[in-house]
Amino acid sequence: MSHTLLVWLVGGVVLVGAGFATTLLPTWRARGQEQRTAWSAARAAIDSAAVSRDATAARVVEAERLLARAESIAAARGGTSAARAAAEHAREADRLWRTHQ
Repeated sequence: MSHTLLVWLVGGVVLVGAGFATTLLPTWRARGQEQRTAWSAARAAIDSAAVSRDATAARVVEAERLLARAESIAAARGGTSAARAAAEHAREADRLWRTHQ
């Protein structure tokens, strides 16, 4: 194999690799940003539900169950769908506590 052919092969591999990298890197970054945003929203919803729980004099068993489930999901971490599920449970618990004040 001649030296020129080797240079062309290496150049082609580098070019294809660069093409894959420029295509996949923005997708990976967007996915990571979406996941961080979802977990941030879930933590905020859990904190809000905990404040509502502490401010309510009545005991709401269903809300306590939902908040425990949200905290359990958050402790196990996971992907974006897990964060959304935790946030939804926490928001529902928060709503229940706010209606029983």
